[in-house]
Amino acid sequence: MKKSVFFGALAGAALAGGVASAATLDDVKARGKLNCGVTTGLVGFAAPDANGNWEGFDVSVCRAVAAAVLGDPSAVEFVPTTGKTRFTALASGEIDMLARNTTWTFSRDVDLKFEFVGVNYYDGQGFMVPKELGVTSAKDLDGATVCIQTGTTTELNLADFFRSNNISYEPVPIETNAEAQQQYLAGACDVYTTDASGLAATRATFEAPGDHVVLPEIVSKEPLGPLVRHGDNEWGDIVRWTLNALITAEELGVTSANVADMGAAAGNNPEVNRLLGTEGSLGEMLGLDADWAKKAIMAVGNYGEIFETNIGENTPIGLARGLNASYRDGGLIYSPPFR
Repeated sequence: MKKSVFFGALAGAALAGGVASAATLDDVKARGKLNCGVTTGLVGFAAPDANGNWEGFDVSVCRAVAAAVLGDPSAVEFVPTTGKTRFTALASGEIDMLARNTTWTFSRDVDLKFEFVGVNYYDGQGFMVPKELGVTSAKDLDGATVCIQTGTTTELNLADFFRSNNISYEPVPIETNAEAQQQYLAGACDVYTTDASGLAATRATFEAPGDHVVLPEIVSKEPLGPLVRHGDNEWGDIVRWTLNALITAEELGVTSANVADMGAAAGNNPEVNRLLGTEGSLGEMLGLDADWAKKAIMAVGNYGEIFETNIGENTPIGLARGLNASYRDGGLIYSPPFR
């Protein structure tokens, strides 16, 4: 039942794909703002603050693209989307890009005709339970009620995990993280399952985070990243290389604090010069100003700064870099060269 609903939603989004313009850059420039799809609210990744200003790890990608294209990181219309609505919003042209904890999968890339431009967070699905249950392993959850967001990879992963371990569960379908949190804390489900980063973000908002534990099992691969529509390669290149610019900046030691000075004139490092537009013509190749990457980095910082500011170990979310460390530190975060 759930699989048919899930793939039905995918098919519907795919059919809507032809509606979107194939000249997204022109549309964004004419409109004067970037329409960016985000989650309905996941602290640390994408959520409005007390004044209604969106902030977070994924929000920073949206702002970086707006800075690169429009020269203004605030020129973004944030469009909240759920697991069910996100793909239709992108396919229909309601949003120019999607930057919300979305897993790169075969069917989304090929069947839905979307283009994932990279990975900004390597994740995996986990399980959170109240400490008072005394559960230490997901394999001990036979017969549990499980809160799970519909229209997501977690639905299928959950079914696969329980089936392969010959245990049963009762799903409690929810659509947003806020609804999941409410249901879980009210005792409507024994377990909440989603990406491990999402569990950490949700747990950090609880009045008593220590009363809840994330179980040790990671039961899937969840490479999360921004995506655009198929058929507009020029726009895909802009979003892809903006993300790569943030990653490369960390590799090269370019930060929000020093980028203005480093980009004022060409220095001794040719790749820094190409990245910041003081040498070569990479901006022209993208149809952007020479200092497009400099503007993006100045607006949000490099990848490491974005991570540490929003979800790092010194934030309430408390995530270690792990797989999301730079390749130079043994992680998977790696950009192709700027040349």
